[in-house]
Amino acid sequence: MADVLKKVPVREQDPKVRATNFDEVCLGYNKEEAMEEAARCINCKKAKCVQGCPVNIHIPEFIHEVKEGNFEEAYKVISKSSALPAICGRVCPQESQCEGKCIRGVKGEPISIGKLERFVADWARENGIKPEAPTERNGKKVAVIGSGPAGLTCAGDLAKLGYDVTIFEALHKAGGVLVYGIPEFRLPKSAVVEKEVENVKSLGVKIETNVIIGKSVTIDELMDKEGFEAVFIGSGAGLPMFMGIPGENANGVFSANEYLTRNNLMKAFRDDYDTPIAKGKKVAVVGGGNVAMDAARTALRLGAEVHIVYRRSEAELPARVEEVHHAKEEGIIFDLLTNPKEILVDENDHVKGMKVVKMELGEPDASGRRRPVEIPGSEYEIELDTVIMSLGTSPNPLISSTTIGLDTNKRKCIIADEETGKTTKDGVFAGGDAVTGAATVILAMGAGKAAAAGIHEFLSNK
Repeated sequence: MADVLKKVPVREQDPKVRATNFDEVCLGYNKEEAMEEAARCINCKKAKCVQGCPVNIHIPEFIHEVKEGNFEEAYKVISKSSALPAICGRVCPQESQCEGKCIRGVKGEPISIGKLERFVADWARENGIKPEAPTERNGKKVAVIGSGPAGLTCAGDLAKLGYDVTIFEALHKAGGVLVYGIPEFRLPKSAVVEKEVENVKSLGVKIETNVIIGKSVTIDELMDKEGFEAVFIGSGAGLPMFMGIPGENANGVFSANEYLTRNNLMKAFRDDYDTPIAKGKKVAVVGGGNVAMDAARTALRLGAEVHIVYRRSEAELPARVEEVHHAKEEGIIFDLLTNPKEILVDENDHVKGMKVVKMELGEPDASGRRRPVEIPGSEYEIELDTVIMSLGTSPNPLISSTTIGLDTNKRKCIIADEETGKTTKDGVFAGGDAVTGAATVILAMGAGKAAAAGIHEFLSNK
């Protein structure tokens, strides 16, 4: 008999093999494994896991259906709340959200909610099951800016309510950070992301690509000339941050945003795509979040020796525990309590190394984490040919600067009500990274969901 206190293990590619390819690392559950894992759920009446989910999926209900082998019913339960279950099952930080609240986790290991969600979504896709489209339309037009997780969620929820929804996407492909930011080995593009986007389109949502709001057309023009009665801004935070240290403008220095976009969206990892990318032989990734892990693991797969340079200790790494674990398994080297001081360049203005200093942790700062302090006299040099800066991103100010009456804060983030997404401009709503700065896929989805409800209330009372 299986141990009900322990998760059913999930199959993964061997670390030595996967470090050389871009195939998905986690292989997920099969039918028998999913049903066995689902049987561990005690079906709480006041389920804390639901409270921990930003889109409030009815988790015990869908898990019960999995336990009974009713996978189509399980998908229907999830689809009521989430437009992107195959994506969330792969990239959500479940350990700090739904699984972090799981009662099973008090005395044992929590239910593998994310892996079960992924299994259900994958089963539905493989068996041609799609979310139910609305039977009636109300004739009201809503524009959604950005086809990332916030935009897709908002558009899907509004379409289900009968609205005529058009998404405007700046890039040539829909999906936002799901296609340009997260690597193939964590989130397959054609097999998963494109299919989830198609599911949203099957609800009646239209997607127009290569439309840059603020240049191609403004929000005011959409509302005043094109008949959109409400607008949702889910344009994300794609403007990379840098340290401002000497040598940062040298050849061989990239933002993680550019590096991952070239690789993920433009397929630089494939020999049959003519996309230039600096593969590098010895690469340093500066930062410790999920994006830093993605960039480091990508560089490794392109053939480099890769170092993560992070100024705090492992306990403070903001990346998911699973991502750090996978990176270590694959051979990424962690230079912790280390901070760059200067990027060293050769006579051709190309990176040849980095001057760093060792750090120690002092008193907590405003974030609650202990502040890193330089250790005098501890400077040393690392030999490198490529540096990838992964220090976070902020919203591009193009939309806010071209929209009359749309206020932002000092970080250039759009000011919006947390519960409804309502901004300072009448009829305009916003959510996700454009409001919060860089955060997670599921938090962006939660914001898109809240804004859809806010838009529905606004247009119903108009």
